[in-house]
Amino acid sequence: MSMSDREKFLEKKMSYMEAKETELESRGMHFKIKAPVTCSVTTSDAVAVGFGDGTVRFFYNGDEPKVVEAHNGVVLSIATNGENVFTGGDDGKFLQISQNGNVTEIADFNTRWVDSVAAYKDSMVCSSGSNVYIWSEGQKKPKSLDHSSTVGGLAFDQNGKRLAVSCYGGVTLWERGGRRWKSSRLVWKGSHSRVSFSPDGKYIVTTMQESELHGWRLRDKVDLAMRGYPAKIKSFAWVGDTPHLATAGDHQAVCWPFDGKDGPLGREPICVADCGKQISTCIEPLTGEKMIFVGFNDGTVLLSELDENKNPFVIRNPKGFEISAISISSNRSHILIGDAEGNILWSPLWKD
Repeated sequence: MSMSDREKFLEKKMSYMEAKETELESRGMHFKIKAPVTCSVTTSDAVAVGFGDGTVRFFYNGDEPKVVEAHNGVVLSIATNGENVFTGGDDGKFLQISQNGNVTEIADFNTRWVDSVAAYKDSMVCSSGSNVYIWSEGQKKPKSLDHSSTVGGLAFDQNGKRLAVSCYGGVTLWERGGRRWKSSRLVWKGSHSRVSFSPDGKYIVTTMQESELHGWRLRDKVDLAMRGYPAKIKSFAWVGDTPHLATAGDHQAVCWPFDGKDGPLGREPICVADCGKQISTCIEPLTGEKMIFVGFNDGTVLLSELDENKNPFVIRNPKGFEISAISISSNRSHILIGDAEGNILWSPLWKD
């Protein structure tokens, strides 16, 4: 980030709850939707947001959002391949939505919820119960990958050749060879939910019901336990070129180092963006920078560098409702902040 951009964005430093409205709030567009924000994702041209009433809204730079009637129920999960958006709902449908609002039903599992979705270029995948269904290279019928328990999360690696599936007892790692998928297991007792590959593909990390993280170093399957959280970890994100894993679930953002050959083994995390008694619920990195936006259960959003000696900046003051989504547009011009009450802030990041 250039010094001019940094000065524009961090021009006015405010202590917690000092002002009724921050500068970013004052220049943004505010929307009140009669449904909670459940998920969001950034496409090439927009930020797509899922809601508890089944709608998906596309936010474009400076424009009113496009509203798409998608699911007959809650939008449970959302993903993108860069162009199209893929959603799963509690109506049992797996949908593809183009950025102009066209909806294509990929699959209907009736009463079985579509809990997780993921996408990579021409591959798309969803989970329903203990089954994972994957479509590749224009296939009309999916490949079914069965698991022994309910799937908690899905993630492709950076090349789309490996798929991580989390569930009770660990992660199943599927690797594609042509049209075939071969599996191997990463074992750790407990219920695993969200899952992610590190940007360099050397590690896999999951969140767990036990308010902790678990990871594996893939070259030798060494276990990486990351504990000490007072609450469930609802969000995490990779930050920086030599990455830290920034995580919610504490009174601050807890950032584990994954540089070097051993990652976080035997190392302490960096803790930033302290918000007193509040619990962090949402993490979003600022692409290309070692900076993160951190949302909390009272509606506060802070911006922090990954430096314990630097104070955070208040981006959004508390509104009383948990932050459930933060997304940055692909060109870094706008930020979207959504909460569990359906309040949306869509604002330019930079001053004119």
